[in-house]
Amino acid sequence: MKAIAPETFRYALEDGVATLTLSRPDRFNALTFEVYRELADTFDEMNAHDEIRAVVITGEGRAFCSGGDVEDIIGELFSRDMQGLVAFTRATGRLIANIRKLRRPVVAAVNGVAVGAGAVIALASDIRICSEKARFGFIFPQVGLCGADMGAAYLLPRVVGLGHASELLFTGDIIGAEHALRIGLANRVVTPEECVPEAQKLAKRLASGPAFAHAMTKQMLESEHTMPLEAAIEAEAQVQAICMQHPDFRTAFDAWQKKTPPTFAGASQPWQAK
Repeated sequence: MKAIAPETFRYALEDGVATLTLSRPDRFNALTFEVYRELADTFDEMNAHDEIRAVVITGEGRAFCSGGDVEDIIGELFSRDMQGLVAFTRATGRLIANIRKLRRPVVAAVNGVAVGAGAVIALASDIRICSEKARFGFIFPQVGLCGADMGAAYLLPRVVGLGHASELLFTGDIIGAEHALRIGLANRVVTPEECVPEAQKLAKRLASGPAFAHAMTKQMLESEHTMPLEAAIEAEAQVQAICMQHPDFRTAFDAWQKKTPPTFAGASQPWQAK
């Protein structure tokens, strides 16, 4: 199997947790065409690596990600025709789609500013651990573009509700970490020093858990969004029965009887329920 070795950002794997660190701090981790492509490819490739059980994405320096690089991307787009522009916007959307299609929990350690595409990457993650210095902005209207970009108009109402999402996508306002916490965009707000360690700690906890069941949970969170309640209940009945046939179900029961933490299939450490 091909090893994951991106060239445009840092990648590390430890204790089942893959950490992706955007590493252009001098440009506030702005995305280039190549970074977009490698990020999308990496999220796609991780599905084939069973040793990866959870993912953390963060940025180096003061920013999480400041969106598309003005010099590398924005200027170049003015030379494209409609076909070329659609090719670009589809490529950026592919990154978000692949984050959501990855059947592993993804934790964003939002260490600083997350605007434009950076805000959508954080939004597409399953959980957001934010520094007190984190800032979110879906700033597309500020540059004359539609607030609905890369799936933002699909994902944001699901996270913060239609009213908050409408305000953020129409105005392009930048909000702080505490505001994000109040509306549900941030799961936790911690000190800058704690941001990445807290995300890593959570990811390691998830990585030691039942990977098969976690994959099912992520699948159902995606699939049930468009289902009526009765269909969702039936889908959950079937998927839970499938999970009951997985060895992790017996492992958890045996550990409960022995009063010891279970070690699920493929996990490097016992699952500590909290």
